[in-house]
Amino acid sequence: MSIDDVVIDHPTEIKQRKVAGVRFIKIGKLYHFDTSAYPELGAGDYVIVETARGRNMGQIIGFMEVDETADVRPVLRPATPRDLVLKQHWEAQQDEALQIFVEKASKLGSYKDVKFIAAQYNYDGSLLTILVTADDRVNVTPLINETKRLFTAQIDIRQIGPRDVAKILGGYGACGELRCCSTFLTDFSPISIKMAKAQGISLNPTEITGMCGRLRCCLVYEYEQYVAARKTLPKRNKRVGTPAGVGRVVEVYPLTDSVLVHLEEDGRQMFKREDIIPIEELEALQKKAKEPCSKHGDEPCDCGKPVGERNQDKVTASAQITAPAPEVSASLTDEAPAPTKKSNNKRKQNKFKRGKGKKGKSNKNQPPTASS
Repeated sequence: MSIDDVVIDHPTEIKQRKVAGVRFIKIGKLYHFDTSAYPELGAGDYVIVETARGRNMGQIIGFMEVDETADVRPVLRPATPRDLVLKQHWEAQQDEALQIFVEKASKLGSYKDVKFIAAQYNYDGSLLTILVTADDRVNVTPLINETKRLFTAQIDIRQIGPRDVAKILGGYGACGELRCCSTFLTDFSPISIKMAKAQGISLNPTEITGMCGRLRCCLVYEYEQYVAARKTLPKRNKRVGTPAGVGRVVEVYPLTDSVLVHLEEDGRQMFKREDIIPIEELEALQKKAKEPCSKHGDEPCDCGKPVGERNQDKVTASAQITAPAPEVSASLTDEAPAPTKKSNNKRKQNKFKRGKGKKGKSNKNQPPTASS
C-alpha cells in the first residue's frame, strides 16, 4: 500500500446559521426562528411566524448562531404596516372582550372561584385567549359554548398559576420596587425554603413570600454567593483563634467574609476570615500527625511518597527476597515407608479372624436343634 492509498479523515466543520430571537410579549421568553430568507431583518423589526397557537406577530430582540442541523422554524414574512395597525386595533378590543366573559361567567354561576385576569388577541384577531386562575381545575366548555357566538375569533381559555398572574398584573413588591417578574424576569426559577435558610433569612411567611403567595424570586439571586462564602468560613459554635484570643463563633456573615466571635474576656467582636484560625481543625491535624501512619507502619509518615516507593519499603522488600528459606524439621520431611505385600496379607488375615469370631459367637447363642 502506497502513501497515496492512505485516506486521512479530517474533522468536518459544523456549519452555522443565524437565527433570530423573537419575543411575543413585552417581558417574555425568546423563541428562535430562521431568518435566512430575509437577511435584511434586524433587531427591533416585527415578523410574522407560525407558532403552536397559530400565526402570531413578534419582535426580533437579537440574533445568534446555531448548528445548521438544528430544527428551527422559518420566519414567514416581515410584518407590514397593515399588520401593525391590525395589532393595535385588536389590542384595543381586549378589555371589552374580558368584560363580556366576566358577565357570562357570573350568569352561569359555576365560576365563582375563577378570576379572569386578561384577554389577548393575536395580531389579526383570529384567536382570542382568555387567561384565568383558580385553585382547582376549571371546566371551561360551558363558558366557551355560551360566548363563541359573540366573537368571530377562535376562543381559547387558559388557566395560569399565581406567578404568571403577578407577572401580568405588575405592581410593586414588598421591597418597594416594581416586581421582578414584570420588569426583567423572562422565566421562573425553582425556589426552595433551603435558599432562605442558607442566607439566614427568617422563615416567617410574611418575609419570604411575595405578592403572589409563593416564595420570592429574589431568594435565588444571592444563594450561590452565600453557599460559596460559607464554605470558607467556620460554622456557628466552632472554637477559633483570633488576635484577641480564643473564642467561639456566634454569627456568620458570608457577604462581608467575617464572623462574630464571643471572647470570654472581651465579649463579642467582629473578625475577618484571614484573622481567624480554626482551633478544632488544627488540633485534629496535630493529633493525626502524632499518630503512626496507617499505611506505612508504626513509624511516622514524613516521606510524602506512596506505599512501596519509600527507601525503607525497598530495603524491606529486598531483604525478604535475599533471605534464606526456613529450615524444615527432618521428621516432617521424611516420607513414611511404603507398605509391603507381607504386611498387607497380615492385615487381611486379622480382619478375617475378627469377622469369624463374630460369626461363631452368633452361632453359639442359637438354640440347639433336635438332631443335637
